[in-house]
Amino acid sequence: MSANLRLALFFLPFALVVAALGYWNIHNPAEIESAAFAAPDNSIDFFAQNTHTLQFTEEGRLNYELTSSRLEHTQHDDITVLLEPELLLFRGSELPWKISSERSHVSPEGKEVELIKQVRIERTDEKGRPTLLTTEQLTYIPETEYAHTQLAVKIEAANGVTTGIGMQTYLNESKMHLLSNVRGRHEVR
Repeated sequence: MSANLRLALFFLPFALVVAALGYWNIHNPAEIESAAFAAPDNSIDFFAQNTHTLQFTEEGRLNYELTSSRLEHTQHDDITVLLEPELLLFRGSELPWKISSERSHVSPEGKEVELIKQVRIERTDEKGRPTLLTTEQLTYIPETEYAHTQLAVKIEAANGVTTGIGMQTYLNESKMHLLSNVRGRHEVR
């Protein structure tokens, strides 16, 4: 066997490895561009800043007023994220529920609203008595005006403070049900 043939056989495996690596690293420029511009699944398809929305009842009375510092929508799951949302829920009356949080996630078609961090629900009744409910997470169903949470809740009213774990609230009936560990401190007048 000649020296040249032995040298060629010696370097052949290295040449094959280099050729294989080169083949796997060759990409079509169009593939590189499409990969660079491909949107991840959670990409925002539109956003708005300092939003203000009004909705009226069929009778023409104000139903709700919603403001938010920023609104972001993701197309792949049709979720809308509101930053610092504030909702005045009139439901045709003059005494609204004021609902706010740091952030909220609105499901497709607005069927469910998840309020997240520093959730506050405030209302003053016809006699001028304030009520404030606070929690860290709350799920609100606009169609039925029902809200619930499994976390700690604090309710401050004119005559005292009540705390508990878990809650169901029926805003249209002005009813709040605490589910467990209910504690209260009430003033007698």
